[in-house]
Amino acid sequence: MAHEEKKLKLYSYWRSSCSFRIRIALNLKGLKYQYIPVNLLKGEQFSPEFQKLNPIGYVPVLVDGEIIVSDSFAIFMYLEEKYPQHPLLPSDLQKKALNFQAANIVCSSIQPLQNLAVLKYIEEKVSPDDKIPWAKLHIEKGFEALEKLLKDHAGRYATGDEVFMADLFLAPQIHAGIKRFNVDMAKFPLLSRLNEAYNELPQFQNAMPENQPDSPSA
Repeated sequence: MAHEEKKLKLYSYWRSSCSFRIRIALNLKGLKYQYIPVNLLKGEQFSPEFQKLNPIGYVPVLVDGEIIVSDSFAIFMYLEEKYPQHPLLPSDLQKKALNFQAANIVCSSIQPLQNLAVLKYIEEKVSPDDKIPWAKLHIEKGFEALEKLLKDHAGRYATGDEVFMADLFLAPQIHAGIKRFNVDMAKFPLLSRLNEAYNELPQFQNAMPENQPDSPSA
């Protein structure tokens, strides 16, 4: 296992919430990896070298020996099967489906609408003043849905008293909502409580944007 762990490389950007998800997963599974920064603001994701790894030019990308996996959802599923230690999906089918639902609200209905390319387009084609309101609108719509979805299932964490997939997708999105888009979390008491629980976990703290080697504060 130690030999396998050393092969792992993660192409990441410090503020990317998609990369954040995978950093948490790697930490929880106890997998060591080489952090390779990709500066999205400088356009390094469009370089020929990176496009060979992921033709659409997004982070994260995981390299495991000869295997290259891009997209955080795909990387998560790959890690879950290849490295089954500390399972991040429950065995109960209903609870597993709930984790997929919550994760998909984040990665399909919230995050794509606030990513760098979309915000840049709005800034250029609409107005710079509309960028943050646009992001907040879609984040809050998603947060409202997540509050309703999880209210009868949450324990200490999103789907019970163990950390699972939903938590790995929620934590970075809540963090971005607070730090980047000034979302008023008082409207989302369940998510606020979950965020407090995540802040107590070292595997989540170590994955925080500000703790990455390419963070401006590093």
